[in-house]
Amino acid sequence: QVQLVESGGGLVQAGDSLRLSCAVSGRFRSYIMGWFHQAPGKERDFLANIRWSDDTIYYTEAVKGRFTISRDNAKNTVYLQMNSLNSEDTAVYYCAAAPAVFSGSYYSTPRSYIVWGQGTQVTVSS
Repeated sequence: QVQLVESGGGLVQAGDSLRLSCAVSGRFRSYIMGWFHQAPGKERDFLANIRWSDDTIYYTEAVKGRFTISRDNAKNTVYLQMNSLNSEDTAVYYCAAAPAVFSGSYYSTPRSYIVWGQGTQVTVSS
C-alpha cells in the first residue's frame, strides 16, 4: 500500500520561493504522483503530476513556468518547487498517487487519485 507524507509548508513573503516534499513509501514505481492545493472554501485544484517510471510531467496552465515538479528516486520523494509566490497560493497542499494507467491529463482531477497525504499548509503574506 502506498503512503504519502508531505512536508515543507510554512509562512513566506510574497515573491518568495518554497519547496514542498512528499515522501513516498510502499509499491509506487508504477504510479503517477500529483500535487494539488485547496484554499479555504474552495475546491481542491490540480497543480502538476509526474509519472514515476519515466518522469513524464503534466502541469496545469496556471502554474507553468512558476512551479516545478520533480522526483528523487534515491530518496523516494516527490518535490514541488514554487517560485514567485503570491497571496493566491495560500492553501493546503496535498500530494496524491494513483496507478499510472492513462496519460497525465487524465490525472488532473482529485477523483483520479486513490491515495492522499495529510497536507501541508502554505501561507503567503503580502
